[in-house]
Amino acid sequence: MKKVLSYFSAYKKECVLAPLLKLAEALLELFIPLLVADVIDRGINGGNERIIFIDIAIMVGLGMLGLAFSLAGQFFSAKAAVGYSTDLRGAIYKKLMGLPLSKTDEVGTSKMITTMTSDVGKVQSGVNLALRLLLRSPFVVVGAFISALFINAKIALIFLGAIIILALVVVIIMTITMPKFSKAQSMLDGVSLTARENLTGVRVVRAFGVEEKEIEVYKKRINSLEKFQNATGKISAVLNPLTFCVVNLAIVALLYFGGIKVNAGILTQGAIIALYDYLSQILVELIKFANLVVSISKAIASGKRISQTLEIDVQQQQVDGQTDKTSFIEFKNVSFSYGGSDVLTNINLSIQKGQTIGVIGGTGSGKTTLVNLIAGLYGAREGAIYIDGKDVKGLKSQEKSRLVAIALQKPALFKGSIKSNLLMGNSTASEEEMLSALRIAQAEDVLSVKGGLNAEVEQGGRNFSGGQRQRLSLARAVVSKPEILILDDSSSALDYVTDLNLRRALRNQDFNQTIIIVSQRTASVKDADKIIVLDDGEIVGIGTHEELYENCEAYREIEDSQSKGGGV
Repeated sequence: MKKVLSYFSAYKKECVLAPLLKLAEALLELFIPLLVADVIDRGINGGNERIIFIDIAIMVGLGMLGLAFSLAGQFFSAKAAVGYSTDLRGAIYKKLMGLPLSKTDEVGTSKMITTMTSDVGKVQSGVNLALRLLLRSPFVVVGAFISALFINAKIALIFLGAIIILALVVVIIMTITMPKFSKAQSMLDGVSLTARENLTGVRVVRAFGVEEKEIEVYKKRINSLEKFQNATGKISAVLNPLTFCVVNLAIVALLYFGGIKVNAGILTQGAIIALYDYLSQILVELIKFANLVVSISKAIASGKRISQTLEIDVQQQQVDGQTDKTSFIEFKNVSFSYGGSDVLTNINLSIQKGQTIGVIGGTGSGKTTLVNLIAGLYGAREGAIYIDGKDVKGLKSQEKSRLVAIALQKPALFKGSIKSNLLMGNSTASEEEMLSALRIAQAEDVLSVKGGLNAEVEQGGRNFSGGQRQRLSLARAVVSKPEILILDDSSSALDYVTDLNLRRALRNQDFNQTIIIVSQRTASVKDADKIIVLDDGEIVGIGTHEELYENCEAYREIEDSQSKGGGV
């Protein structure tokens, strides 16, 4: 939790002023019952109208001053809570954006979203209430008890008994509910995951006609969450009625014993009214405090989840040093696994600068994982990968993005324009460089159809076809002019002629670029300087098209199956 609390440092002034102003307001409130008692005893019963007017004027003045203190306290508490939650949300987002993909997969998108929205919202609410009430409510309770003690020590014991009983109730309920609030947030992650999967894959859901089935699955999850939250809420809801019950019993006891003392002449009528007012203040503040406890319980549970996210260890393994620079890209005994399942095993590979490399293999053979390791999106479980003699694990993010650019089979376009999406690849790219990248990516027709570089791109690029999105993604990678360009099956939506023109355009660039093409089609890698054949996470062949067709059975099977099916 230290990491979560550290973001309060920018709001020290507000965190001090808000409680102090609320304490000042509470202090003024404690004088009101004494003034009321004076009005009754000396003003009404004593027949002194002047005392009545003076005391009422003082009460009005204290009320106005208390209002000013209250408004100022509310302002500073809101400023601190909103500012703190904004900084916290920004820190979470920065942390999540900087996580390696292995950690992102481990955390899960749904939990990330819930953490940034629901959890931060609960923390903000808890902070706001805590700054206003955490000191104020106990101060009023203690102050009212002390004031009652001065009026009559024996009657004050009623106050003390009520306070002790209610404190025990609050502690017990808080102990029970805190773990439940944390579990409720985890269940909310599951609900978010179901909703996200179905909304993202709505076309598939409708295509297979399983809407009703998915609706039922979602209903079961939200119903489970509802039942659990209701059960937890019932426990929390006990606080208010118990508080009312205990304090009302204390009021009955006060009126009974106080009435006896009034009849005996030990207490005045004004004193009894003052004691009643103090007990009412205790009631109000304990109800506020009970609600505060519920809110803080939720905030602490959410804060722990946020802390887990902020404290995710992303330190890279220590880099042994450098390898020799005989190869531009080199794999040394590299193995990798997802969740304990091996995807790549003992990969040894050398790639020279300026080569065009093809990577081919069946579904699940490890092609995408291989290039993701080069791009530094994941870290090898065993072994090391070197680029230009440097271990990829030791490269900073900016250096990796300068060296490597990747275009994916499922491209991600962002809301904005074609230009803004291209500038993500190279923020300093000129219009001429962007147009050149679009020509290389065979995307010039996209510009003409959509209306130029400033054409709107809707969220996810939904106003573009699959092939258009792939080509724009390719252009974004090309415009960055990386030393290593990875095309991860990024031309799968292109026809054979466009794919061929793309490969020719890439080869004709005016600088020495290493190109790695991942494809399911032998036609896309035939002209590569070297083709790597993967099967079940292992390299089963390396060579040119002709060499592999002659000596590698796995490659020959792929080529024959595609050529017989009409492949180019």
